[in-house]
Amino acid sequence: MPDTVFTIGHSTHQIEKLLELLRRNEISAVADVRSQPYSRMNPQFSREPLKDALKGAGISYVFLGRELGARSEDRSCYIDGKVQYDRLAKTELFQQGLTRVIDGAARHRIALLCAEKDPLTCHRTILVVRQLVARGLEAAHILEDGRLEPHEKALDRLLKEEGVRTDDFFKPRQELVDEAYAKRGSAIAYVEKPNPTGEGASERYAP
Repeated sequence: MPDTVFTIGHSTHQIEKLLELLRRNEISAVADVRSQPYSRMNPQFSREPLKDALKGAGISYVFLGRELGARSEDRSCYIDGKVQYDRLAKTELFQQGLTRVIDGAARHRIALLCAEKDPLTCHRTILVVRQLVARGLEAAHILEDGRLEPHEKALDRLLKEEGVRTDDFFKPRQELVDEAYAKRGSAIAYVEKPNPTGEGASERYAP
C-alpha cells in the first residue's frame, strides 16, 4: 500500500483544538509548509510556540516552508508578480521538499500544516499534495470537525466548485482534474503587491 500524507489547516483554532485533531488522526509528525510561520492574529500558531506545543504532545515538527511554501524566493516562478504553481513545482528546492515528505511518510504519520481551514483554498493541497500524489503517495485532509476527507473526494468537490464538466465523454478524469487544479491555483496563488510607498512588496494571498 502507498504511504499516506495528511493535511490540516490551523485556521483560528485554539492550540488545544489543533492537538486534538492531530491526536484523533494519530499524527506523529507535522510538516509546516507556511512560507512565513508567524501569525499576528493567531500567535499560538507562530513557529516557536507551535513547535513547543507539539513537542509536549509527543508530535515531531519540521519546518518546510522554504522548500514547499507558496511564496517562492525563486524569481523564475513569477509572471507579473504572481507565483506560477507549475513553475514552482519544477524547481529543485521544491522537489527536494517533496522527497523529504515522501521519505518521512515512510516512517511517520505526517500532516502538512498551513493556515487555511478548507484544504481546497490552500496551496498545501492545490500545489503540494498534487505533486506528492503524482509521485505515488496517497493523501487525506483533516477537516475542522475531525472528519477525514480522502483526496479523491476533495477533488470531486474541486471539480464541482470550479464548474468543470465531468460528463465530457472524450476527456479523461485526470485532464478534468488538471483543469480544476489550474483554475484554483490561479485564484489562490501568491501575488506581490507594492506597498503604498512603492518600496518592496506586501502579502496578498497565500501563507
